[in-house]
Amino acid sequence: MDGQEQSGRYEIVCDGCEEVTTHEILKEKELSGGADLLLRCVDCGLVRLEKVRRGKIVEIPITLSDGDKSSFQKVESDHDERINLGDRFEHSESHWEITRIEDANGRSENSLNADLIKRAWATRVDRVIIPLTMTDGESSRSSSIECAPDEIFSCESLIEVDGGIWRIRAIHTGKGRTLGGRRAAEQIRRIYLHPE
Repeated sequence: MDGQEQSGRYEIVCDGCEEVTTHEILKEKELSGGADLLLRCVDCGLVRLEKVRRGKIVEIPITLSDGDKSSFQKVESDHDERINLGDRFEHSESHWEITRIEDANGRSENSLNADLIKRAWATRVDRVIIPLTMTDGESSRSSSIECAPDEIFSCESLIEVDGGIWRIRAIHTGKGRTLGGRRAAEQIRRIYLHPE
């Protein structure tokens, strides 16, 4: 049975209360594969023995994409953890989202146990790099800005880029360009700017 330990207390489903409650750890016996805990529910007082065992750890080969840079890494997981498309996780002080999972035959799957994953892909989701087109008269140049995924950009608002003040003329979302409205950074594929 799964639980979570917090400084002398353990959160777990109580057999008496039939819901997750806090249990006081009365006695703990360390074992090579985990521990045996003698627990008492702080709500109903029921005492029980809980055998806590560490799961087998596997390394998932994964390609992590951060903007235009990608790197191949191995990410640890419990062997029986179910990994799904869209799952988010933390690795190397960044947040990532699973975008592809392949089985041993190289087939794409929506969900697999960690020990069955041959390879996976994930993109960084705690920051976004937005391409910019900066048009001044007849000349245009490209740049980019880095921001949080939930940062909001509005057409006609002003932003500072490369030491200058620019007005957002249009926002492209991948589904079309808009000359009005607001969008979160994670929805934006490109911002078009004119000088202020």
